[in-house]
Amino acid sequence: MYTAGRAAAEDDGEVERLRAEVRDLRARARVHPLISQAQGILQERYALPDGESAFALLQRASQRYNVKLRTLAGVLVTAPRPGGRDTLWFPRRVRGPEPDLTFTQAHRSGSGSRSAVLKAVLSSTLAVVGTDMGNVQLTDPARGGLRIEQHTGLTADFVDFFAHVGEDGTSCARAARDIAQVTVHDVESDPVFTEPARRAILAAGSRACHSVPLTTASGMCVGMVSAHLDRPLSGLTAAQTKALDTVGGQAGRWLAWHDRTVVLDALEHLHALGRAGHGSRLRRS
Repeated sequence: MYTAGRAAAEDDGEVERLRAEVRDLRARARVHPLISQAQGILQERYALPDGESAFALLQRASQRYNVKLRTLAGVLVTAPRPGGRDTLWFPRRVRGPEPDLTFTQAHRSGSGSRSAVLKAVLSSTLAVVGTDMGNVQLTDPARGGLRIEQHTGLTADFVDFFAHVGEDGTSCARAARDIAQVTVHDVESDPVFTEPARRAILAAGSRACHSVPLTTASGMCVGMVSAHLDRPLSGLTAAQTKALDTVGGQAGRWLAWHDRTVVLDALEHLHALGRAGHGSRLRRS
């Protein structure tokens, strides 16, 4: 016989299942148009018979160079079209050495994994600030703004709400615009947030946050790492700020190198596969 408590628990479980399903649908909706656009470009460029063949090209290049499918598609739709007879997509690009990272050796693992580096960026930042909640965002070449790439200690609703943020209404957006570290001492009262953003952050248990831009050698922001705390924050010391500047600068330079080296290598490989399979039906692996 059901008790009222058991029935309520089952209702709560069903509500959470439905919320998770909605979050998954929203995540798919954010990525699907980009992948579809990339498929259309490839289908036209290499005279492929269907979208499945175009997806197979993306998948093979993604797996070969350990670059996320979404990342590869985003760069593909914004990159200049290769010359019709060029065997190389980027024939005049100059390859530079991989920048070193003093806060981690993740980039020396041989995997070429951007995810491993971003995890190290996040863990290093959280260690400096003294918290276990945070996320890393990267600039979105296709849509603009910032998208979440790594996170820890944050709720699924937080990650869903802030999956992509625009140019204002959050501390990370201000830090990206100003290309400077931004401290929010008290989320509840700081005017930087829109009210929906404030509610989403408070609901996740964050009461303060600190955002650090990931910057290239030329000073361009290519990403953001943010630490969230479950208590108001009085401020960071000069030593903490300096350490975070080091992480942000080194990570930004490494990401810029990765984009113009590993990601472009993946596009070159895709171009070679497309030329070799011109007009052919391909299947994903």
